[in-house]
Amino acid sequence: MTETFTNATQILEPFRGVKKVTLEEYFTSGHRTCQGCESALVMKLMVKAAGPRTIVLGATGCMYVANTTYYTTPWVVPWMHTQLGSSGSAALGTAAGLKALMKKGKMKAEPINVIAFCGDGGGADMGLGAISATLTHKEYNSLILMYDNESYANTDIQASGSTPYGANTTFSPPGSVKRLMHTRWKKNMAGMLAAGHPECRYVATVDASYAVEMMNKVRKALSIGGPTFIHSLDPCPKGWDYDPMLSHELGELAVETGVFPLYEVEDGVVRHYGKSKAIAEGRPRKPVREYLLKQGRFAHFLEEDIEYFQAKVDEMWNKWEIPGVIPFWKEGRPR
Repeated sequence: MTETFTNATQILEPFRGVKKVTLEEYFTSGHRTCQGCESALVMKLMVKAAGPRTIVLGATGCMYVANTTYYTTPWVVPWMHTQLGSSGSAALGTAAGLKALMKKGKMKAEPINVIAFCGDGGGADMGLGAISATLTHKEYNSLILMYDNESYANTDIQASGSTPYGANTTFSPPGSVKRLMHTRWKKNMAGMLAAGHPECRYVATVDASYAVEMMNKVRKALSIGGPTFIHSLDPCPKGWDYDPMLSHELGELAVETGVFPLYEVEDGVVRHYGKSKAIAEGRPRKPVREYLLKQGRFAHFLEEDIEYFQAKVDEMWNKWEIPGVIPFWKEGRPR
């Protein structure tokens, strides 16, 4: 009988509060991100949660452009650039390569984290097929984290599949003839990947405004084994057009208004967590107006646009099969 070689995962226990978080940093100085950049914070927290025995694979995007000035880098752990739509392929290939080398005895068999990150352009648009393929290969351990600033931020803010309804981007500027150029509702990445990939044991949404929760979701994804996926919402001062001091506040408002629910799907079981859990249990949501009107990209909105946005978020929470997560209706149930 042939013995099956399996890579063990690291056992990363959750941090029990901010005082228990380790002091070591693996994403340090040397980058050129904007003031108030939440994506840089996501990188910092992501690799702090993972620890030193980690390989990070970065798809082209603002976190590649800003972090790889010639002869400098903020990455303390091994890091490799991969192409814009290739985060899934890079994650799978690296995990498979490590497994082969360990199986052949060419390197010490030990748990090594493999994390591939991508932006919303590289994940929700160009790289969706590769991510989907990777999530079907349960024999390889990897985490794909999509940092979502809702635009192609490295090429000057264009509309992506993650850009919210009505937002002003260089591809969808409001005009006098057609006031709203972008009228598509945002793609439901985490819900779509969780629903369609039964071999994937863990999918979660995170928000760096809740840093300890975010790091614990990364640690759970790396510990559970197999391919996993995390969707992070990252406020972007440049793309969203706000004062950089508001980054954390906007991250909190995205959750408190219900625009971005925090949840995890572990072995097919859905759980809301944090403030989204309270909302799912009946706590009132803040009006989306508080979130939208702090951002210049929605400055052209009229009252009817805000009402439409609110109605769509209400629909997510009040009518979906799983509130804010899975957009299905039961047969015969009125919409």
